[in-house]
Amino acid sequence: MTKKLVADLMVDYLERRDVKYVFGLCGHTVIGMLDALSRSKKVKYISNRHEAVASTAADGYARVTHKASVVLCHLGPGLTNVLTGVANAAFDSIPMVVIAGDVPSYYFGKHPHQEVNMHGDGTQYRILEPVVKRAWRVDDPESMAEIMDKAFRLAESGRPGPVLIDVPMDIFSREVEDYIWDRTYKDSHITMKPALDPAAAKAIAEKLVAAEHPVMHAGGGILLAQASDELAALAEFLDIPVSRTLMGQGCISDAHPLMIGQTGFWGMEFTHSLTSKADVILGLGTRFAEADSSSWYRGVTFDPDHTEFLQIDIDPAEIGRNYPVAIGAVGDLKLGLQQILAEVKEICPEGKQHPELRKAIADAKAAFKKQNEAISNDGRFPMTPQRILKDVKEVLPEDAEIFTDVGWNKNGVAQQYDITVPGTIHHSSGLCTMGFGASAVLGGKLGKPDKICITLTGDGGFGVNPTCLATAVEQDIPCTWVVMNNSAFGTIAGLENANYGTKFGTTFHTPDGKSYSPSWAGVARAYGVEAICVHSADEFKPAMEAALKANREGRPFLVEAPMENIVVPTPGCWNINDIYSPNKLVEDGKLVKNERGEFVAPNHAKSHKGK
Repeated sequence: MTKKLVADLMVDYLERRDVKYVFGLCGHTVIGMLDALSRSKKVKYISNRHEAVASTAADGYARVTHKASVVLCHLGPGLTNVLTGVANAAFDSIPMVVIAGDVPSYYFGKHPHQEVNMHGDGTQYRILEPVVKRAWRVDDPESMAEIMDKAFRLAESGRPGPVLIDVPMDIFSREVEDYIWDRTYKDSHITMKPALDPAAAKAIAEKLVAAEHPVMHAGGGILLAQASDELAALAEFLDIPVSRTLMGQGCISDAHPLMIGQTGFWGMEFTHSLTSKADVILGLGTRFAEADSSSWYRGVTFDPDHTEFLQIDIDPAEIGRNYPVAIGAVGDLKLGLQQILAEVKEICPEGKQHPELRKAIADAKAAFKKQNEAISNDGRFPMTPQRILKDVKEVLPEDAEIFTDVGWNKNGVAQQYDITVPGTIHHSSGLCTMGFGASAVLGGKLGKPDKICITLTGDGGFGVNPTCLATAVEQDIPCTWVVMNNSAFGTIAGLENANYGTKFGTTFHTPDGKSYSPSWAGVARAYGVEAICVHSADEFKPAMEAALKANREGRPFLVEAPMENIVVPTPGCWNINDIYSPNKLVEDGKLVKNERGEFVAPNHAKSHKGK
């Protein structure tokens, strides 16, 4: 038996878990841990200029590796800064272990430097309690080994998510007998996942086989469970159409003959024509959230008056949350879909074929693409977002990892950009964090170093924290940022202008009213990142080709594309301030479209506010 520093034992533990990176930002409370990391030959510390960049990059890493990422942060402002990235991971069920330094344990109650102490002594770790699965404060050094095992297991099992280990700074530098960590050599690093109750699998199979117009509705849970092949196999055996949520994009190829597209506010009219008339819908890893369900208005996206809902989720709290379910089942979707297909083959060994359905899907997709063809090829400048997406699609490898932000680059991408390799698109869905893509792409590239990794972001999102550029240079991360610059918080500007006739607070301009935007290409070059700002639509594609060439040669790159603020089509409803789905719509049970193709109440069908 020998005594070792707790920080050294923690780093040794991370090495044995095959943790390759720790994302963080320094502070006096974590210098003991930094010292231990400096001696590691297996764990690389990724230093960032802001804790939100660190936690968001860690989020991106966990999304592509399906393993818990690790974040190291300081107390006080470090803890408050890291919060948004941790919350984003929590909302999207991304596994993460946050190790936060705290005040020395012998100063509890004295309110030392930078401690958040408004409601208790030694309790600032509670800042993260609402957005983590569990928060541990380490009160004695001997408990660290057990807490580390518990933290990683909890982060990665069940519904994945972040956890917090709060460590008073003196604990890092305490010595303990190394035998205390013996348990960590015996504890399995893998938690076996639960299959469905066999009775549930059989009952769901019977419902699907008997249904005349079934739909399988896939959420992000399919991707978390890596169940794309199983979903496709069941859909193909019974010729069941598959709809998806925003987070479900890439559950199967968007070009699959049974994929009918996204539902909800930014969904597709054809998709809704099937989901709203389905007699059975099997929800897979989705809670049927608001935006994906058109604020739950009956008959728009879904109709519980005519549809029987079945639902499978790893989290029992999500079963029946927003629609009553005839069958609710808890289990891993990869295993569960295998079970259901086996039962289906017992009941209906020959399977089913619906060639007319496949043709209708193909025709609808072709018509939608035809509808967007002119604007996708439009050469005007600033560019149309559709032209940007078309050119990106033409140069980007099919297996590239794409991280979106918020606005057109997320909503429009989810609606109009076909993802053909499952699991290669990454959206911030639950929290919809502006600035997500620009930092998450860093972790994505570290997790998939052999893939092209890009982010599609707006100028508003990129401007949240451009210090991600410094991280890319310092840590040698060759990714690409595509800044779709419309000098505005474009989506909100469109919503406000459509309903109030003003863009107040949503556009960027100088005091004299002139449109304003920093030169993001210039900013990138100042950080040491190669960059191009295009000055015509025809310059964009060559700029993207230059960016990908630089990435393959090991250099980060930024492409800035001035863009027109065009509203993403909204076939669904969204009840925000009684604008898109006012109470009158519910009273009358009527849906009316305005000239933009948006659902509004009858009295809002025509433009108003002087427009």
